[in-house]
Amino acid sequence: MQPWINLLRALAVVWLVHAPLAHAVPSFAEVQQDFKSSETRVLSREGELLQRVRTDATVRRGDWVPLAEVSAALRTAMVLSEDRRFYEHSGVDWAAVTAAAWGNLWNQRTRGASTITMQLAGLLDGDWRRSSGGRSVVQKAGQTVAAQVLDRRWSKTQILEAYLNLVPFRGEMVGIDALSRTLFDKAPHGLDDREAAVAAALVRAPNARPAQVGQRACGVLKDMRAGAGAGVGSVDCDAVVFFTEVALKKRAFEASYGIAPHFSRIALREQRNTKTAASRLQGVASLRTTLSAPVQRFAIDTLNQHLQELRAGNVQDGAILVLDNATGQVLAWVGSSGALSQADEVDAVLAPRQPGSTLKPFLYGQAIAEHKLTAASLVEDSPARIPTASGLYIPQNYDRSFKGWVSVRTALGASLNVPAVRTLVMVGVDDFFDQLNHLGMPMRESGSYFGYSLALGSPEIPLLQLTNAYRALANGGRYSVVAPSITTAAATKPQYQQVMDAGAAFIVGDMLADNNARVRTFGTSSVLGTRSWTAVKTGTSKDMRDNWAIGWSDRYTVGVWVGNASGAAMHSVSGTSGAAPVWAAVMGFLHRDQPSRAPQAPAGVTAQWVDFGAAPEGQPGAGFALEARRQEWFLAGTAQKRFALDGQASGVDELPASRQPGDAQVPAAARIVAPANGTIVAVDPDIPPDRQRLQFVADSASARWRMDGKEVARGARWAWLPWPGRHQVELVNAKGEVLDSIRLEVRGAGVKQSKR
Repeated sequence: MQPWINLLRALAVVWLVHAPLAHAVPSFAEVQQDFKSSETRVLSREGELLQRVRTDATVRRGDWVPLAEVSAALRTAMVLSEDRRFYEHSGVDWAAVTAAAWGNLWNQRTRGASTITMQLAGLLDGDWRRSSGGRSVVQKAGQTVAAQVLDRRWSKTQILEAYLNLVPFRGEMVGIDALSRTLFDKAPHGLDDREAAVAAALVRAPNARPAQVGQRACGVLKDMRAGAGAGVGSVDCDAVVFFTEVALKKRAFEASYGIAPHFSRIALREQRNTKTAASRLQGVASLRTTLSAPVQRFAIDTLNQHLQELRAGNVQDGAILVLDNATGQVLAWVGSSGALSQADEVDAVLAPRQPGSTLKPFLYGQAIAEHKLTAASLVEDSPARIPTASGLYIPQNYDRSFKGWVSVRTALGASLNVPAVRTLVMVGVDDFFDQLNHLGMPMRESGSYFGYSLALGSPEIPLLQLTNAYRALANGGRYSVVAPSITTAAATKPQYQQVMDAGAAFIVGDMLADNNARVRTFGTSSVLGTRSWTAVKTGTSKDMRDNWAIGWSDRYTVGVWVGNASGAAMHSVSGTSGAAPVWAAVMGFLHRDQPSRAPQAPAGVTAQWVDFGAAPEGQPGAGFALEARRQEWFLAGTAQKRFALDGQASGVDELPASRQPGDAQVPAAARIVAPANGTIVAVDPDIPPDRQRLQFVADSASARWRMDGKEVARGARWAWLPWPGRHQVELVNAKGEVLDSIRLEVRGAGVKQSKR
């Protein structure tokens, strides 16, 4: 009788000492309010769930689950396992206490006397919680008092609901939401009787071996079947044990899951770095951001569908960024293609990649702002040899062909490389480098490091900064960083800085919106021609490693990149088959209800009709107007009515005024204009050989070409497929007399140099 007497004495003491403390038992509302999930819910601007991210590494809790959303099977299993008279007693099951006391007196094993209400009291107050050595008599007595107070103040439904949400199950899992999602990959309302039995078994022995948990679960399941009037013999305990062992190995409750993993990490990191105590992450159950859930979902679906279509082209990665022009807020951030990628953790929105031709709009905008060019100015697209400190720089076009004399509008729309490089020569490498920096594009090296290849996008720039630079064009040359806070709670008005002439930015946008200007390269039915007004530019880096489409409407700027995170080259993916279809689809979705409108010309920009002179000999359409008459935009002081060549020019250098292509006879002093004597040509192994022809140009249409002693071509121009080795090229007349000659060398990967 001594244990029983000791318990009665302890109860008397506890009533005197702990009675005031017991009255301080929290209310159900306070407990529910203090409950903190181990995750932070990242929400869209509409309030929809974007991502659940674990932010508490010490414990694994899900959401608070109302009792009505817990399956009936689980409620039954828990009561049968832990407290059969739960709905009958007043917090303490005195019959069970008496049985336990007699069992201790006679050293008999009995069912535990701790009720669900008493266990809840221990969960609410650490002083009454079981330790590794069990509870002391005083702890049990205090728990008894608190349980009776709880039973008087709370309803049975509230007690069971709080218990299920606070009870530890196994390891770091606390609460029924964490348990059901981790072990069974379902919500608590979907648990069946077998799963409920396993959950109930874990409460009694959370860290027991799986086989032991399974045996106990089988007993609970038999009780459940017996209570429901079903035969207990139908329970296969071996199957229950096997099921339990499998379930306890699962970890379906991922640390982060949703549709915006990369963006959510940035949002949470930003929240942690916020200095105001009220907005710190600790204790924050949800975080509302600027992201739009419908736009994010559409962007993900569109990217994944298109990448599936490009699988034959060795493309597995992509990224999309959508910005609000006015605020700079992020509306969609797709950092990877998810399951399609072998590097889905890499955020391609932030990864530096070569932007290719997407830098050209800023180059032409700078040239126009400095009055060095207009949209109608004529630039030559022909073989060019530009001396540099490291040798000759010989740019090539995307399609390995040249268009001759074209307007700046056509050069930009058709993405011609040689005119861009010649424009950079006019603007200056260092000045253009500074312009890109002012537009927020980070580059570790200097302008001289990149040289004239800067015009063709040789540096590495992340999609985030590149897209935001296009947003500056959309805002009339005014730059601001992407919204300093990507959360709606801390959104601020952007601080703009004028980094490009507003008129030049408008003219660049008008050129990029002109589908006719793209015809030379992209044809008349390009996917870039959207139903409402948009300005867009594509880009492809060297060796087809990166493909871009970036552009804007009156409200949004959209940037798309496709390629491979590993840097592997794509196969047969062009500017309009790679990123462009995704860009067009996303822009169409954004303006599905409200079409985009073309911007109004800013002050200082005027429109004027212009005519073009005739194309020179040797250029397609020779004798006809270089381009059709049209209305063109000009900055103040730069307008003119006609654009024509002062003299016929062809090849790399301008021809002497006394001698023009097409003369009837080969002059005695005929010469080879291009390439220069001593030229060294490197064959690129990543480009098909038939796309690497070397252009030979003479100043006579009646020229005869001889290579290594054999006549190979006639005419002012000759496109030769380079062959590795050293070669002598001669220009001869009809008698075979040598009028001019050069030597050149062709080097190819893996090909031994020929000996003299």
